[in-house]
Amino acid sequence: MENLPFTKMHGLGNDFIVIDSLGNLVSGSPQLISSGLAQQLCDRRFGVGADQVLWLKKPQASDCDARMEIFNADGSIAEMCGNGIRAAALYLRDHSTNKKSEYAVETLAGLIRVLLRGDEVEVDMGHPRLGTEFAQGGEAIEIEGQVFRFFEVNMGNPHAVIFVEEVGQSSGRAGLDALDAVQLERIGPRIETHPRFPKKTNVEFVQVVAPNRIRVRVWERGAGITLACGTGACASAVASLGTHRVQNPLMVELPGGELRISWSGGTVKMTGPATEVFSGVYHFSKS
Repeated sequence: MENLPFTKMHGLGNDFIVIDSLGNLVSGSPQLISSGLAQQLCDRRFGVGADQVLWLKKPQASDCDARMEIFNADGSIAEMCGNGIRAAALYLRDHSTNKKSEYAVETLAGLIRVLLRGDEVEVDMGHPRLGTEFAQGGEAIEIEGQVFRFFEVNMGNPHAVIFVEEVGQSSGRAGLDALDAVQLERIGPRIETHPRFPKKTNVEFVQVVAPNRIRVRVWERGAGITLACGTGACASAVASLGTHRVQNPLMVELPGGELRISWSGGTVKMTGPATEVFSGVYHFSKS
């Protein structure tokens, strides 16, 4: 049997298993995390249970503090995770000898800088990339005979943002303008895997609540319905601000809590909490 130390963390209920190959917990050679092992770890009945695995490794660049590689619950790889990067920065502050208020973390989406103020974490998420259809009022795709108009926003990973009149766990209203959890579970994967998105996509359904507030429900690529998605919150904010539905800065309501997002045409700034839950050792058979 192999022993794998881990730390369980979450950002607004979007939960992660942090694997430390920086030398803070793992002695000897770095652990090799595979797609199959990530699936075992994320299984909520037979493993630890999580939306994603965050693998912290030695960075390639000398001016970075760590490299974060991300496995989704289905074993696929994600380029970036907004809630995950906050959890990773908090982990680095609390578990490494190099305790700082600011960290530079390599991801597959590029270099991300994170600033810590207590348990509040501010992340410079970089410049969003908007789909070519953005200025034309979005792009339409058909699912189950119904037309969805989405705005494509890339935050280092792909997002399709869809505006609806109401989102909720159970709205009691029929139709696409009132999205409940059953509809999200049915429609989300159909959009995620639509041929329009060759690398699949995250899907956000957004309700404008007030001039500085939106409410978002997420179908996360490779993970399904999650309580929060940091990059999804940023993409939703960019789509809302970019189409002049709201004003900057913006509070984004998610089932797991709230994030503050600011965007004025430059880089996107995201601020929110991260929490460490527990640490342990996972026992598995090496195949």
